[in-house]
Amino acid sequence: MVVSTVDVEAPRAVGVEIADGALTATLADGRSIAALLEWFPRLLHAAPDERRNWRLIGDGLGVHWPDLDEDVSVEGLLAGRPSREGAQSLQRWLDARRAPSGVLSCRECVKESRRRERERKEQ
Repeated sequence: MVVSTVDVEAPRAVGVEIADGALTATLADGRSIAALLEWFPRLLHAAPDERRNWRLIGDGLGVHWPDLDEDVSVEGLLAGRPSREGAQSLQRWLDARRAPSGVLSCRECVKESRRRERERKEQ
């Protein structure tokens, strides 16, 4: 019996953009994959300069945001997997940031994000 094999190379990111409530990764093969920013609460709560401070890891297998201690894998994006960080862990992280007053809590921020998304779809 002859068995043929196909060498499949893991998709690799070459760039990342965060805009309009989405995280979009550009892959080396020319594809782009996007996910809702609310899937990644640390990115959702980050300041724009923190979101812009990223680097590719593992030769493009993932993306790391050092200011946020956040990693997102290309495989996870392609599989449609949101962050697996628990609510308590996220809350501890938010508390540690000592956000100034007037900043929305995690729950409020997600609600606001969903409200904005509904408004965009209605337009």
